[in-house]
Amino acid sequence: MNIRWFHSRSIRQGAEVSRQVEKLVNEQRDILSAESISKLEVANAAFRTRLQKPLTNSEIQTETANLEKVANELLQPYPNAGMRENIKEIAVAMTTILAFTTFFLQLTKIPTGSMQPTLFGITPEEHKGEPPGFFQRVVDYWVHGISYVYLIAPADGVLRVDPPKTILPFVKKQTISVDGHSDSIWFPPDRLEEFARLYTGATVRKGEELINLKMITGDHLLVDRFTYNFRHPERGEIIVFKTRGIEGMRHYDGSEEKDVLYIKRLVALGGETVRIGNDNHLVIDGVRLNAATRHFESLYSPDGPPRRDHYTGHVNGVKGAEYGTPSVAPNFPNEKATLTVRPHHYLAMGDNTLNSWDSRAWGDLPEQNVIGKCWFVYWPFTSRFGWAYR
Repeated sequence: MNIRWFHSRSIRQGAEVSRQVEKLVNEQRDILSAESISKLEVANAAFRTRLQKPLTNSEIQTETANLEKVANELLQPYPNAGMRENIKEIAVAMTTILAFTTFFLQLTKIPTGSMQPTLFGITPEEHKGEPPGFFQRVVDYWVHGISYVYLIAPADGVLRVDPPKTILPFVKKQTISVDGHSDSIWFPPDRLEEFARLYTGATVRKGEELINLKMITGDHLLVDRFTYNFRHPERGEIIVFKTRGIEGMRHYDGSEEKDVLYIKRLVALGGETVRIGNDNHLVIDGVRLNAATRHFESLYSPDGPPRRDHYTGHVNGVKGAEYGTPSVAPNFPNEKATLTVRPHHYLAMGDNTLNSWDSRAWGDLPEQNVIGKCWFVYWPFTSRFGWAYR
């Protein structure tokens, strides 16, 4: 029968009917009589026995129809059977997706510029003139991750910027109004007010250009949640971790940082002592990291100070003050300051250390907070697509 199953469509259809009958009998055992269950099981067993014999396609179809007739007479009909089956299939698909993202690969995105230029967060650029036409905007967004936000003041008056509201899952709307005249921006980018320099209370004139931005979305990536089940993270790997429970990551009022995902480069392991030299290099247990250190090849320039338009190395408080960011590294105010990583903890820093809130400020993070490592940039299609970010 196994060989015949491959080349006989009638046998495959019959075998599927038999499987469905067996499944429905098991599902309805609590509502069917013992007599009905017995008749169905006998009929199904007899049908399977008949399929073992060299029947013609016509005979197989007749046997299948007889089994379906017995099933229709004895099984209880389900109300809205089609809808029930669709809901079941959707539930199975969602469960499969959740299981896959829990144990293997998880989707996430880069919201800020702390990992640039390795990975890019949301980047705004001023745009001149009106946005391109509809089809060009579609191509720009789905290929390059570029969207346009353009808004003209509808009247003279005082500006009001409302926070974004979630209308439906994955659908947001932000309203900007001037003295009762309002416009809605659908799918607004994060931190729109900051990027466009819009502030409630500002006075504007009708026809004034309020927003004209080209927004380049942050890199969207797959996080490998599988590898760290078999080994510990290694220095230099780009890790994704939860912020909840990190002791130093608290607000000024003492409240805990909300549970979000951060992505940084792991720079030190439990038990290691770290300091940051005035040459923007990490020194770990007395060993200075440089461009020859694995995973740090791009972070340090092999021929002098790091370029400010590229990587900045690792900046302490002294150098941060020189670059205009004096509060960037409170745990490392100068090159003599050291921090010893606690056991089962890690130190993590962004690659753009002039624009990164990381372990230089909030200290080490528990190893159980790590959920995985950066694996693959799947969108947008830039020079960092795939594994090119490495």
